[in-house]
Amino acid sequence: MTAEYDALMDFVRETEALAAISGRLEWDQETMMPRGAAPQRGAEMAALEGVLHARRTDPRMGDWLSASEESATDDVARAQLRHIRRSFERTSKVPARLAAEIARVTSETQGIWADARAGDDFETFAPALEKVIALKREEGAALAGDGDLYDAMLQDYEPGTTAADLEAMFGALRPELTDLRAAVREARAPARLTGIFDETAQMRLTRKLAKAFGYDMTHGRVDKAVHPFSSGSGLDVRITTRTSETDPFNCFYSTIHEVGHACYEQNISRGYLLTPLGQGVSMGVHESQSRIYENQLGRSRAFTGWLYGEMRDAFGDFGIPDEESFYGTVNRVSDGYIRTEADELQYNLHVLMRFDLERALVSGDLSVADLEAAWNDRFEADFGYRVDRPANGVLQDVHWAVGLLGYFPTYSLGNVYAGCLHEALRAALPDLDSQLARGETSGATAWLADNVQTHGGLFEPRDVIARARGAEPSEAPLLAYLKEKFTGIYGL
Repeated sequence: MTAEYDALMDFVRETEALAAISGRLEWDQETMMPRGAAPQRGAEMAALEGVLHARRTDPRMGDWLSASEESATDDVARAQLRHIRRSFERTSKVPARLAAEIARVTSETQGIWADARAGDDFETFAPALEKVIALKREEGAALAGDGDLYDAMLQDYEPGTTAADLEAMFGALRPELTDLRAAVREARAPARLTGIFDETAQMRLTRKLAKAFGYDMTHGRVDKAVHPFSSGSGLDVRITTRTSETDPFNCFYSTIHEVGHACYEQNISRGYLLTPLGQGVSMGVHESQSRIYENQLGRSRAFTGWLYGEMRDAFGDFGIPDEESFYGTVNRVSDGYIRTEADELQYNLHVLMRFDLERALVSGDLSVADLEAAWNDRFEADFGYRVDRPANGVLQDVHWAVGLLGYFPTYSLGNVYAGCLHEALRAALPDLDSQLARGETSGATAWLADNVQTHGGLFEPRDVIARARGAEPSEAPLLAYLKEKFTGIYGL
């Protein structure tokens, strides 16, 4: 490659290293930072964002890109340049003042949200959210030009996808999921998990689960947070989980979910470290990894048989008589308010609701003042019962507080992608269940590493799934999987 390409990549690696430091500050804010430090952290994040914005819009970038694009001959270099060009043009449209203000305000709003959630007080949170929405709409307008604001926001999370694409996919999902849920609710449900489960023992088992799914603890760690998340890339990828003494599944499956994200980052080719290719290509593909780890593998009949024995070792007799009953308990379809705790069947209905609400917020058709009422009305229409308090409703997710508008639909897109990958994985590993029954996930995780994770950002998001599946992404495999699974569990 040329000297211009080498100079560009050296500059970008330094920028990526600074961005990783910003990510570490965000991790600290969620896990370790004293609550009273929020205003100072907001100033720190704004200052760092100012530095990052200046580097990402440095005029030399344009010159280096033009010179490099003319001579790029290999796929990796072309992919690097594609990502750098997209970021450069996108970031250059956003004023530095606005980028720093968004970083400052969202950092502070995260703390306001946490307090409001703890106090079930949406009115305290609403003014801060109004400020975030206004800033993100300003950013969206700068990015969209004459185009659609929401489509512009989506590109941060799922490049190449539009709201119309998602609307068509979600329109196919909603009636099928609604009909299946109606049939399940009429059938006899598996037993619930009851009792008290020591939280220290939960954390011991959750770390065992993380390792069982291939999480490299020499390059990661497991901590606790209000909202479980994965953070980092390359050689430093951290996850969080949460515990409840009455609900160990929350801990275990949050961990497996976040390990899916973390393993994606850990398994990207090390040659891409601290470059645009050295991270997950999109949030939809990222979510496909977390969801296939959590659901198609972690909630399978085979793996729950192994987990049943582990739980008996950790907690003794906890009231579920055998492995088959435990499989039903793990996959029980239950009424509930919280998206992250929802069963596979109803999870996407939570996401589709948020997709519609945030599009209305972005377009201006829904005001923040009316958001709580709109949320409660839509939830009752979709789920058949009223939200009991704001922490179980409009305040449950951190995404809007930190400005992640356009993020929510990638959760359901990730489920669709996971369905496609699971279909291909089963075809490639006919003895998968016998492996999972021993608590052995390496066959499945190695297949995912080879076919998805190692590529990082080398291919476009849909192309990653299409290459692994051997066909274009479709919601059909996910719907077929859900119908087969819940028809069996509920005897439909």
